[in-house]
Amino acid sequence: MDDQVSEEAATVFDALGSRYEQAFEGLAGQQAALRWLTVRLPQRARVLDVGSGTGRPVAEELVRAGCEVTGIDVSPAMVELARAQVPEARFELADVRTYEAPPYAFDAVCAFFPLLIMSRAEVESALDRMCGWLAPGGHLVMATVPGDYSDVGLTWMGHRVTVSSLTAEEYKRRLRAQGLEILFTETSTFRPSGSHPTPEHHFFCYAHRPQTPEPVDWQIRPGAHPENPR
Repeated sequence: MDDQVSEEAATVFDALGSRYEQAFEGLAGQQAALRWLTVRLPQRARVLDVGSGTGRPVAEELVRAGCEVTGIDVSPAMVELARAQVPEARFELADVRTYEAPPYAFDAVCAFFPLLIMSRAEVESALDRMCGWLAPGGHLVMATVPGDYSDVGLTWMGHRVTVSSLTAEEYKRRLRAQGLEILFTETSTFRPSGSHPTPEHHFFCYAHRPQTPEPVDWQIRPGAHPENPR
């Protein structure tokens, strides 16, 4: 990583505001994930949207499907935008790394790209925390930029950030270790609109917690043998 100062996620997204929504409008993988999820959820399903941003399209689509939506985001500007744009949902200024919710509190958890501007250990911990909030019979849909990297400095949408991630196989391994069944994965490439010139490689994953939860490996041991990928 070079000597340029990296910005915190809250600062970045406060500055981006509605430009982020515009840049990622029409993200086909996200739209497909929302269609897949909403037809599987009952009316008044409790859904947590992690990194809820402006509230669109995720919280808006979930509310339209009859869900009770809670969105959390680290950016005060994003929370204000979301509350104005999707007043039927509840939005909280909160960080997935420290957010408190009871075990099995939600029928679904959505996490579209919140696990990047943090350390690798925080990515792993946040993923495990989200799994713990998912009720038996519930679904998790997530997307990220996959890779085996930690604390990499780069310029993204005009802002200097430090990012970390896991490989697609490691994401799947951790989800399975938390008792979830992987139902679908997809990798794709997307070029945000506007002045953002670099295409992004995206990993989408849909997972399910069985009605009778499997035993959970709450402490995943480094070097543990991964399960066979689906």
